[in-house]
Amino acid sequence: MTLQQLRYIIAAADSPSLNEAAKKLYISQPSLSGAIHDLEAEIGMEIFRRSSKGVSLTPEGEEFLGYARAVTEQYQLIEERYIRQTSIRKRFSVSMQHYTFAVRAFIELVRQFGMDEYDFAVYETKTSEVISDVKNFKSELGILYQSEFNHRALEKLFRENNLEFHPLFSCGVYVYMWKGHPLVGKSRICRDDLEEYPCLTFDQGLQNSFFLAEEILSTYEYKRTIKANDRATMLNLMIGLNGYTLCSGIICEELNGNEYVAVPLDTEERMTIGYIARKGMSVSPLGARYLEEIRKYQEFIL
Repeated sequence: MTLQQLRYIIAAADSPSLNEAAKKLYISQPSLSGAIHDLEAEIGMEIFRRSSKGVSLTPEGEEFLGYARAVTEQYQLIEERYIRQTSIRKRFSVSMQHYTFAVRAFIELVRQFGMDEYDFAVYETKTSEVISDVKNFKSELGILYQSEFNHRALEKLFRENNLEFHPLFSCGVYVYMWKGHPLVGKSRICRDDLEEYPCLTFDQGLQNSFFLAEEILSTYEYKRTIKANDRATMLNLMIGLNGYTLCSGIICEELNGNEYVAVPLDTEERMTIGYIARKGMSVSPLGARYLEEIRKYQEFIL
């Protein structure tokens, strides 16, 4: 296995066809196909699935691609520092479920370190993609929650993807809604109170499993539900339809405004907010500083 072969795999995966990938690499399409075939034979695994419509990554190939990207990126850093002797921009990326406090912590990190010497990326996305991003080195950390219900299923997924979950803090369950909602005056809300109002949940796409839901109590049979795929839409639905969602109770008015409140749900269920990282890999200084910012939000738990 050579570094050149890894670059061929990455180019093939990132291009609409092998012919286009070969053009970018300034080699012939048969030469690229042969190099990929030789690598597959060497490692005893099919990286690409061939069909009349072209090639696509196999599940094993997707995992291999993540490692290939990591190796080539590390080589590029070494080359820039010790051969070209150019200045290196440090990088930090994080993927997360839809948590405003996690975005707020990211903002604080960027403000502290600035963008002149650092490259940052943040992905607020589906649960399955949080796991995939960390697994494939797209993100260093992934922010998500565990509960008594989804704990075993998620831990199995983490083991299969060579990831580890690290708890940050525990919190209760809150009903998040706008200040004009009819239930705002209650000190605690029970499920029966919510029956006539639409429960808003983040769409998990093809991976729409109860265990991957971002909202706790995902198996409860709600009378009315609406799925959304971004936080802005969900906030609009709260105002327009008196919708609600279930959350950690941590409110960031700086980002969402002061038109929303969180009221405790009458349940003994709890959420454990934490982060996932590659097993055996130490957290970078930027990652450690980001986690410090996240931990500060413990004091905002209602």
